[in-house]
Amino acid sequence: MRPAYITDQFLDQFISTALKEDVGDGDHSSLAAIPENAVGKAKLLIKENGIIAGIELAIRIFNQFDPSLKVETFFKDGDEVKKGDIALTVSGSSRSLLTTERFVLNSMQRMSGIATYTRHLLNLIKGTGAQLLDTRKTTPNFRLLEKWAVAIGGGQNHRVGLYDMIMLKDNHIDLAGGVQPAIIRTKDYLRARNKALKIEVETRNLEEVKQVLEVGEIDVIMLDNMDVKTMKEAVKLINGRFKTEASGGITEETIRPIAECGVDFISVGALTHSIKSLDLSLKAIK
Repeated sequence: MRPAYITDQFLDQFISTALKEDVGDGDHSSLAAIPENAVGKAKLLIKENGIIAGIELAIRIFNQFDPSLKVETFFKDGDEVKKGDIALTVSGSSRSLLTTERFVLNSMQRMSGIATYTRHLLNLIKGTGAQLLDTRKTTPNFRLLEKWAVAIGGGQNHRVGLYDMIMLKDNHIDLAGGVQPAIIRTKDYLRARNKALKIEVETRNLEEVKQVLEVGEIDVIMLDNMDVKTMKEAVKLINGRFKTEASGGITEETIRPIAECGVDFISVGALTHSIKSLDLSLKAIK
């Protein structure tokens, strides 16, 4: 099931813009070399183990570019795949297959890489109760697809953008004159505009955690770049009054000890900014 932010309108616009960027006034390689009436078939080959993502998107790309293309799928988004598996086949106009090939692969490889790494980190914190979140460290104009891939991998999406949640980061706090002025102004702003947005406040040390607790009326306290010992103290200090999120420099080696501190959420920017794409290829079937 697609997340609410992956609307038909968004997909249509995304695909149209990407095709315009890539195709321009024509795929002249295919137009020159391939007869107009030629038909063919291709398979999407999995070249390494992972979690497949972007199958639903691929179908839509093929069909939007050329509604006569026929797609047969053998996996669904979120399935585990192994090297040598065939994710789907597509048949129809040979020119259409060639023109859409790279767009489909670029999208699916990146989405599958994100979904694969998300599933890997989830396995590392399994049983702790902590939930894995993504961040805004995404590729401009590809963010929603990256966040969709995180969801396919089993992770949870943090805010989609600047508009759907208040997050008071270190720079907000410093430029506002401190934790308490930043929170007070934020609450006044929301009341004046009758907006019901959740508020998250980043803290860098136990003193800032205490300052947030004094003001209250927020939703989440972020524990940023704290060591495990300090994080445990912070969670104990907060004592369930607000949700807690661990963030900053989290690695495969540290994510389990951090999860065991009792935090509710762990946000990892590397889910979208440092992943390796899953190796896939679209091969013609002769």
